[in-house]
Amino acid sequence: MAALHPPTPLRRPRIVHIAGFPRAALRPPRVAHRAPPTRTLAGDLAVPLGAVGAALLAAALLLTGQTPHTAVALAVFTVLTVAVSALARPLLVPAVALVCWLFYDGFVLNRSADLAFQQPDRTGLLVLLLAGLAGAGCAAAVRAVRRQAAAGTGPDPGR
Repeated sequence: MAALHPPTPLRRPRIVHIAGFPRAALRPPRVAHRAPPTRTLAGDLAVPLGAVGAALLAAALLLTGQTPHTAVALAVFTVLTVAVSALARPLLVPAVALVCWLFYDGFVLNRSADLAFQQPDRTGLLVLLLAGLAGAGCAAAVRAVRRQAAAGTGPDPGR
């Protein structure tokens, strides 16, 4: 076979450039894509953060071995929902509240991981949805104040 085909060279072939022929322009260096400063990792991962927090909270309530007072457990889940909703994007707030409600309803109210929709379950869902909206509203107000302060159009403290 070697007699029929000559061996290929081991070095790269030399490219000859013709004088006067326009060469391709060099590409600009690549710049890393940066997310806008308003988007944060916690805002994008709010649902998984809420799920992990709710799972840990439900596990802590179950490890006590006693039946928890549902009002106290609902208050603790409400605080968790407000905290995670304040970090979340507004579009994800209902999902955060729903995940917290699923853990509250399945493991606190109905101890055997059953989901029901009786009166205490609906009350818990309503409270957690309102807590999520309150957390998102507070976060939006804080962002608006920061945006005004950065733009210099905030209220004049001398008045």
